[in-house]
Amino acid sequence: MYIAVDFDGTIVEHRYPRIGKEIPFAIATLRRLQEEGHKIVLWSVREGVLLDEAVEWCRQQGLEFFAANKEYPEENPDTARHYTRKLKADVFIDDRNLGGLPTVGGRPDWGAIYEMITKRMNYEQFYTQDEEAPKKKKGWWPF
Repeated sequence: MYIAVDFDGTIVEHRYPRIGKEIPFAIATLRRLQEEGHKIVLWSVREGVLLDEAVEWCRQQGLEFFAANKEYPEENPDTARHYTRKLKADVFIDDRNLGGLPTVGGRPDWGAIYEMITKRMNYEQFYTQDEEAPKKKKGWWPF
């Protein structure tokens, strides 16, 4: 899959234009998805020096993006005839999407994101999967 991921509020806490602390498991999850063959693209409002700082921060954490704010590494916005910042991705991970990110205790839950991507689930499927599971009886007796 081609996965576009935001930086501020998604990989790190919101401190724009500074770089906030890493949101737990963000980098580890993205590295694992990358190891499984997914292409990870940074998709951020950051440009110029601020974008370079975000890319370098991620690189220091062991995450190398396939591209940043473009669809492929060689794409040049200055010479591309039909360049657009609107990426064509299979999945967008962003804290500002409708419904936000799945959360636990108010923090993005990268475990839920990983599960949804690897099992190709949408929000509804993810949040109703426990409701669809057969209910176990409570108590000591098996009947």
